[in-house]
Amino acid sequence: MESLRSHEYLVQTLEVPKGPRRAETERKPMDANNCVKTPLLKQSGGAGIPNPNVGYICTGYQCRLGKSQKRAMTWLGSHGEREDCSFADLDRESSKFANVLKGLNYSRGDVLFTYLPKIPTHYFVLLGGLKQRLTMGPLFVNFGEEALLDRLADSKARGIVTRKVGLARLKHISDRLPSLQEIILVDSDQHLADNILSYNLLMTDVTDDFEVPVTSLETPSLLHYTSGSTGKPKGVLHCHGSLPSQQQTGQEVLQLSSDDIFWCTADPGWVTGTSYGIISPWSLGVTQIHYGGGYDAQKWFEILEKEHVTIWYTAPTALRMLMREEERLLTKYDLSKLRYIFSVGEPLNPEAFFWGQRVLRKDIHDTWFQTETGAIMIANRPELEVRAGSMGKPVNEIQAEVVDERGEILPVGKEGHLCLKPGWNSMFVAYLNRDEDYAKKFRHGWYWSGDLARRDREGYFWFVGRSDDVINTAGHLVSPFEVESALLELPEVAESAAIGAPDELFFEKVVAFVVLRPGIQWTKELELKIRLHVSNKVSTTATPQDLVAVSEIPKNKSGKIMRRVLKANYLALDAGDLSTLEI
Repeated sequence: MESLRSHEYLVQTLEVPKGPRRAETERKPMDANNCVKTPLLKQSGGAGIPNPNVGYICTGYQCRLGKSQKRAMTWLGSHGEREDCSFADLDRESSKFANVLKGLNYSRGDVLFTYLPKIPTHYFVLLGGLKQRLTMGPLFVNFGEEALLDRLADSKARGIVTRKVGLARLKHISDRLPSLQEIILVDSDQHLADNILSYNLLMTDVTDDFEVPVTSLETPSLLHYTSGSTGKPKGVLHCHGSLPSQQQTGQEVLQLSSDDIFWCTADPGWVTGTSYGIISPWSLGVTQIHYGGGYDAQKWFEILEKEHVTIWYTAPTALRMLMREEERLLTKYDLSKLRYIFSVGEPLNPEAFFWGQRVLRKDIHDTWFQTETGAIMIANRPELEVRAGSMGKPVNEIQAEVVDERGEILPVGKEGHLCLKPGWNSMFVAYLNRDEDYAKKFRHGWYWSGDLARRDREGYFWFVGRSDDVINTAGHLVSPFEVESALLELPEVAESAAIGAPDELFFEKVVAFVVLRPGIQWTKELELKIRLHVSNKVSTTATPQDLVAVSEIPKNKSGKIMRRVLKANYLALDAGDLSTLEI
């Protein structure tokens, strides 16, 4: 990997291991206190290797490289607030919080959650916890009580950092959380009880002199919970050894360099918000923009223009929302500094790609990874020709294949299971307390992603759908994504989603949900137009047998369409876990 060894950062002295971390038959149960033992990354530069602690590499190590006064972050509030932080500021504040945790006797492997909006304090807390070698679990700020209970109870969390509004929710479930010892409030200047502590008061009593403990690469780092298709969410555990994968993809795919101004719109509660909103850019010494508000087309484009953003990483859902705006409202902004746009979270529809070319005059590079993979695995990227609608090609050191149920590689053009060869650095090491579920992800020498795809002759991968989302109608497999993409091509349709529903004759029928653009009325003529368009664009078997006009499409907070919720509502069934439903 000569491209990695040539740059000045951590991967200059750490070598990515080749092959699986551990033979499939040797896998063993893991928890938040004891990740599976993995081979340490080998030295290639002799003495002087920095402590591979993610919190340290993102802060103190950048200062050691001479970037103390470089701007690490500009935080922008939804009401015009602005706060600039240098790498020295980031290092100081995170070290102070690490000392707070040390004073409270937190130690390696203790689980600490954050339940905060996108504010600077959130990043100080996460980085400070990582410095102290805690297992950090960032949560979406609008989680309800049951979602909090599921995660805090499952992980046996020792503490949580939140605001007073979060405290009110926690009080209702605290009697069911025997492991929870401290609640730290960032918006209180006084301790409210022995176990309800003021962040501000705690931070005034500590110094910023903190020596980061030597951290092994297998030390737990981040715990993200996935919503799953059914049942309770699963805790996906990562370790500090994920760093080289996140650095590599930051350079190889996102093309990050020290002069860039990078904006990742993802919340830290989502793996993109930690892997690429914290670890990858800051470990590479890159300046980031963090915006505390929600979707606002005018505000977003003001940020892109005024902050001179050079690389923008966002979600297809956000791009589709921008497609609904008046084009003249977007084209008036100067985006000349913007070099690249990337998307993640849901496949990027071809129509969105072509819209980007026409309106933004930029290619939009779609990327694919999962909470479990920890870093980008397959991507369209600037040195590749973008094929609209494709996932792109695997990144360096990643072997991806389309296989059948026996794990045999399928020929070009055949649809099958998208699998990866295990062993990359950011590969998750456990589903917390779910050893059987974890073992099921590794079969026949592959990591099974749960996605279906096909590969073309040039090595591009094309997303078909989730293995439990693909519609089997009259023996034909229909991709919901293909139906949705066709629907979005219609000028009357603003958003779309498709599911399969049980059918006595065809086994499953195609049901399509559409959100119409403002001013458009549902008519028989429009219904016929939609059916004919899908029939002509995809296939006659993909033609929706039922069309449902809705006011909105349910999505989770990472922008993914929650088809199981649509299906449950359509069939009048229990929708299951709704904790990640976008609000």
